Amino acid sequence: MSFHDLHHGDRPLLLPNAWDFASGAALADAGFAAIGTTSLGVAAAAGKPDAAGRTRAETVALARALSRLPVPVSVDIEGGFSTRPSDVADLVAELASFGVAGVNLEDGRADGTLAPLDHQTAVIAAVKRAAPHVFLNARTDTLWLGEPDLGETLRRTRAYAEAGADGVFVPGIADDADITAVLDAAPVPLNVLFLPGRTEYARLARLGVHRVSTGSLLFRTALRTAVVTALGVEGDGADRPVPSYADVQALLQGGGR
Repeated sequence: MSFHDLHHGDRPLLLPNAWDFASGAALADAGFAAIGTTSLGVAAAAGKPDAAGRTRAETVALARALSRLPVPVSVDIEGGFSTRPSDVADLVAELASFGVAGVNLEDGRADGTLAPLDHQTAVIAAVKRAAPHVFLNARTDTLWLGEPDLGETLRRTRAYAEAGADGVFVPGIADDADITAVLDAAPVPLNVLFLPGRTEYARLARLGVHRVSTGSLLFRTALRTAVVTALGVEGDGADRPVPSYADVQALLQGGGR
């Protein structure tokens, strides 16, 4: 079954996000139908902050390695590592040459703003011209940057679908009414980020969501497990919470001890 087809099954595609080849290979071996990547994990492995546009080389290298897996791979390319539509299109074409099946392209920028809508639709159109068979998951950060804005979310997801995106992704969306509104606004598959305690898989399936991804959760959980296991060698039974996205970013920016 193709990566596109996996978004139209009888239940949502559960897409776990890897951060290196070993994690991707382990997830594929566990039976997942497809594997994604997490930009936080890729950046953290390189000692760089996420969403700063500084991990193009690492992202390409990981994509090339993961393309050896026996399942489709979708690569998180942040905002495309360039503001030039042609540069982003060239990047996706390069990933396609490895056999990458999909990309995740976001409209959030490093300065905390959203890319202008007309610019983002131009990027999406350029990518689809350069790599028409790659599943382009167009992410909008309208609920994560600034004040959450459902109206802007609907405007952007509809525009991204019209520009050629194969799917849309709204991280942070959780309420039934909001999810249904996006499903009604954009006639393409909807990706929802799994948020423990807020976005139960079975409920998302009932609503008609097409894809559920784990984002940085697996990577952050792996960090917690490593620390707890290491502390346990000397008998320290103290538990630790899973670090948040902000916690990991702080470590990468020199905020850790």
